[in-house]
Amino acid sequence: MTNPNPPHAGTLIAEVLRKQGVEFLFTLCGGHISPILVAGEAQGLRIIDTRHEATAVFAADAVARLTGVPGVAAVTAGPGLTNAVTAVKNAQMAQSPLIILGGATATLLKGRGSLQDIDQMALMKPHVKWATSLRRVSQIVPSLEKAFALAQAGLPGPVFLELPLDLLYPEEMVRRLYAEGSGRGRSLPGKLLHWYLNRHVNRLFQGGWERRAGPPLPVNIPTPRPTQLGRLRETVAGAQRPVLVIGSQAMLAPARAEELQQAVQRLGIPTYLSGMARGLLGLHPLHMRHKRTQALREADLVILAGVPCDFRLGYGRTISSQATYVAINRSREALTKNRRPDLGLLADPGQTLQTLAQDWTAPADQWQTWRQTLAERNAARDEEIAAQASAPTDYINPIHLCRQLEAAIGPDSVIIGDGGDFVATASYIVRPRRPLSWLDPGPFGTLGAGAGFALAAKLVRPQAEVWLLYGDGSVGYSLAEFDTFSRHKLPVMAVVGSDASWAQIAREQVETFGTGVGTELVRSPYHLAAQGYGGQGLLVSDGELVAESLQQAKQIAAQGSPVLLNAWIGRTDFRKGSISI
Repeated sequence: MTNPNPPHAGTLIAEVLRKQGVEFLFTLCGGHISPILVAGEAQGLRIIDTRHEATAVFAADAVARLTGVPGVAAVTAGPGLTNAVTAVKNAQMAQSPLIILGGATATLLKGRGSLQDIDQMALMKPHVKWATSLRRVSQIVPSLEKAFALAQAGLPGPVFLELPLDLLYPEEMVRRLYAEGSGRGRSLPGKLLHWYLNRHVNRLFQGGWERRAGPPLPVNIPTPRPTQLGRLRETVAGAQRPVLVIGSQAMLAPARAEELQQAVQRLGIPTYLSGMARGLLGLHPLHMRHKRTQALREADLVILAGVPCDFRLGYGRTISSQATYVAINRSREALTKNRRPDLGLLADPGQTLQTLAQDWTAPADQWQTWRQTLAERNAARDEEIAAQASAPTDYINPIHLCRQLEAAIGPDSVIIGDGGDFVATASYIVRPRRPLSWLDPGPFGTLGAGAGFALAAKLVRPQAEVWLLYGDGSVGYSLAEFDTFSRHKLPVMAVVGSDASWAQIAREQVETFGTGVGTELVRSPYHLAAQGYGGQGLLVSDGELVAESLQQAKQIAAQGSPVLLNAWIGRTDFRKGSISI
């Protein structure tokens, strides 16, 4: 009698995921990976199926950022994997620990023209820390456990495991399929082929169930040498105008975010935050949001904690040549990128700052005058922005929209930025309320990450308000995921700043070349599309109705439905000259 539920290697994978603390498995289905999904559900994982493989990987990325546990995405072979590559590269550049499980054709069919069979290893190796193609069931558990450790060790990043389908499906099914492929085997060549295939299957499954999931392997996290810490402490204590810039890499241990927050407050250094570090200080007065370039040029000490000297810092040119420059980074390359530091610590920046703050005894008013100077500039810039919010534009002034959004966002919230000009405008105005409450793609500048990030945020923090800020260019990448939000009952709130343009590009292109070719859109009814995908939609084009519309969106989400607010905005020169290349 045939076993209705024959054992298969998907169970081995699911057991490892559970042991590693994984709760969610993101995917877009495919025959190559069905055993992984079926076993994951049986093991109690929540299987979240998306409408695009990139969304699945973006969601896994966000889970890793918000929880510290590597996110996991399973994608099918060929186009399933190629669709995921941009999101994998984004995770690599954002230093997010991910596990990518990729389906593949059967081991004996590789290179023979099988459906969706491509050289997946060549495709993935440049974008991950480690890529391996498994050849036996017995390799699954140790390889997957190694993948989790490698993804988190040193400089975190994604890893890729290629899993041929004849490893994943039940042994009796694989034997039957290979037997059917060999024919009746009556001739000598046929008998030899049957013998070879049977031997191959024996090797595939031999000892496959002897190794089961164990506890997570130790993870190597770099720490600074005591002499370096001593020198850093002396350098900070002797500074007159220090500036601390904290980036995403400092947030790799989400469970210790509050400890890091307290450490930064104890140090008392004026602090600028970027990436995942936005929100680390909440609304604390140490957090300086504006005029960073001017502060870096005037500072006598600049500490970059998990931030490289890339385009965001003028390739290091924004730091005064007279300042002492300290870099703390897990990446040896980033430590010296574009500018060599006076003191470079190859270490985890969050942990280093916490250690530095221990027994910190500097007077509370040590940098009071310097902090006051920066705070006054910060306040002056806020006043300028407030004045600009009242300037007349067609439809809604985008600055006014962002100020109303800032007023509407609740204390327990996550803000996701997926766009160019509108989202960058919002970043000047909308303030994350707490640590781990801001998500953006990172240095790759990838559009299309928003829906995956919002998906993950609502799963990880179901009680929080999740605000997804779109430009009307970026919304086109993942609007279909409103179907995913609806099916999985995730009441995300999206706000589209719709100005009928790829405005960040158009502003400079039109001025330089006299044409907006390739940058012109129309004010599409994105709110109706959201309704078609199972959510609800609102349209607002009058600035006086923005506050009311935002509250209506909150009410809809509170009732359990995802909602998209399509806000027609005008054009301003708020970010003129800000294009980054």
